[in-house]
Amino acid sequence: MSPVNSRIAQLTVAQGLREDLRTNPPCHPRACAIQNCLQRTGYQEEKCRKEVDALYECCNAFYQERGENATTVSCPKASLLR
Repeated sequence: MSPVNSRIAQLTVAQGLREDLRTNPPCHPRACAIQNCLQRTGYQEEKCRKEVDALYECCNAFYQERGENATTVSCPKASLLR
């Protein structure tokens, strides 16, 4: 991937993260992506690692933005992400 395409991909991911933080509840699209992946792969968790990592990325950003005591049904408690 060229440096320009790599930067575009990074910006797209960052934009998606901002959008997912603004949903109600926050990070919900990423939690749904895990469920969709599990259903699509016959509940083979190892095939959904990318979706789990994306949810954790969103949840970490959620707690950084709103504090360790914030809550959303889409994320585990902040202490469990560390």
